[in-house]
Amino acid sequence: MEAKVLQSLHLTTWVASDSTFSTPSNSMRLCTQFEKKRRVNVLKCNLVQTIKPMLGDRAAGLKVSCTSQNSPASILESGTFTTEEDLVLKKKSEEIELCLSGRCIYLVGMMGSGKTTIGQILSEVLGYSFFDSDKLIEQSVGGTAVADIFKLHGEAFFRNNETEVLHKLSQMRRLVISTGGGAVIRPINWKYMHKGISVFIDVPLDALAQRITAIGTASRPLLHHESGDAYTQTLKRLSKLWEERSEAYTNAHVRVSLERIAAKLGHEDVCCVSPTQIAIEALIQIEDYLKK
Repeated sequence: MEAKVLQSLHLTTWVASDSTFSTPSNSMRLCTQFEKKRRVNVLKCNLVQTIKPMLGDRAAGLKVSCTSQNSPASILESGTFTTEEDLVLKKKSEEIELCLSGRCIYLVGMMGSGKTTIGQILSEVLGYSFFDSDKLIEQSVGGTAVADIFKLHGEAFFRNNETEVLHKLSQMRRLVISTGGGAVIRPINWKYMHKGISVFIDVPLDALAQRITAIGTASRPLLHHESGDAYTQTLKRLSKLWEERSEAYTNAHVRVSLERIAAKLGHEDVCCVSPTQIAIEALIQIEDYLKK
């Protein structure tokens, strides 16, 4: 069913507060002069639609309107490239930008895999704008947190709004989009994401369980703990989710394996791999895909 045209829809970059998501390390300092010509300070979209999907007997209006500046610029400090990794990241982004031809990049992966942090880095070096699909969904229902949306309206409600967000974003260009861990379970979502380049951030489950346990699971609606050790229960639930989603992740155009990166760098622990190193590997894999 076609979306009903109701009012102007202005989509701009959105980024979560530092209290919710970790920011890239200080090694990710970007040169002001290098980005001056390419940074998108304000994303203005002349869209005139608000999506109003029917969810059972209830209509949920999806209205996204922000006026924020380009999200990575507000997080990553301006400065100079001080490490070899920074220079490699800069060089690789310059090589790949023309090949991308403005196509969007969709980051998929399990919860806690670092999609937001990696997305912010990639958007900055490519001169793209950044979106977090979960945050757009929260905004569409009046700022309600994802965990509360699940409690109040159920998962189907959330997934319908998620699909509408991805549909709308798929009509745009020059975006890096961090998707929710379960976005991959609906084939229609892949239809939208495949209009751009989809990148699977593959992190071992034990590392994910360590990260999530350290931060806490209150904001993770699909991690319902029973009594017992928090890490053990988190790993158990993540394993179940992986069984349900692992095949869907293979639909991504590109796979970025933290185990592979760690092995190349001589690290025994994937937790030693930095966000910058992951971003470099993502660009390498995207470039290889585009050359096929």
